[in-house]
Amino acid sequence: MAARNRRRPAARRRREQRRKAGLIGGVGGLVLLAVYWQVIWPYLVGGLALAGAALGGWWLWRTDRLVRRRDHQWRQQEALEAGRRSLTEVDAMSGGEFEDFVVELCRRDGCAEVRRVGGSHDDGADVRGRLPDGRSMVVQCKRYAPKRRIPSHEVRDLLGARVHFKADVAVFVTTTYFTGPAERTAVQNGVIAVHRDHLGSWNNGASLLSLSRVNGAGQGDRRHRARRKQTYE
Repeated sequence: MAARNRRRPAARRRREQRRKAGLIGGVGGLVLLAVYWQVIWPYLVGGLALAGAALGGWWLWRTDRLVRRRDHQWRQQEALEAGRRSLTEVDAMSGGEFEDFVVELCRRDGCAEVRRVGGSHDDGADVRGRLPDGRSMVVQCKRYAPKRRIPSHEVRDLLGARVHFKADVAVFVTTTYFTGPAERTAVQNGVIAVHRDHLGSWNNGASLLSLSRVNGAGQGDRRHRARRKQTYE
C-alpha cells in the first residue's frame, strides 16, 4: 500500500511534466510562427491555393461528366420521341409545335445553342443555333397543308434573315413543297431547302447535313406534281 501511494505522486509529476512540455512546445511553435511568418506565409497560402484549385478542378470535372451524361440521355430520348412521329402527326401540329419539332431534330443531330425565336417580331427566323461543325444557322419553319406551295418571296425573306443575323447557313423547313422558282432561289443562294419528302427522311434518321447534299432535289417533274395535287386535294 505504501509503495502504491509513492507511485501516485510520481505519476502526477510525469503528467504535469508532459502538460508543461506541451504548453512550452505550443508557445514555442507560436513564437516561431510569429518570427518566421513573413517567410512561411507565401508557402502556406500557396499550399491552400493549390489544394483549393485541385478540389475545384475535381468538382468541375465531375459536374461536366454528370452534365454530359444527362445531355446524352436527353438527346437519346428526344431522338426516340422525334422518330416515332409520322408526317400525319406533324401535319396536325400547330405552328409553334412544328418549330419545337424542328428544334428537337436539330438537337438530335448534334446542333448546339439551338433555340426557338419565332414570334410576331422574329425578323424572318423561327429557330437559331449552330451546326455540329460550328457554323451558325437560321431556320425558317412553315407548317403548311401539303397542297400549298412555298413561293419564292418566302425564300427571299429567309435570305434577308440570314443577312440580318449574320448567319453562315439558312435552312427552310416545310411540310409541303417549293414552287419551281422558290426551289431555284434556294439552291442558287445556298439555302438548305427541306421539303416534305426530305422532312420525312430527316425525321426517320437522316442528318440535316446529309440533306444539304441533295438540296431542294427530289420534288419530281410535272407528272409528280400533278400526282401530289391529286393526292392532297
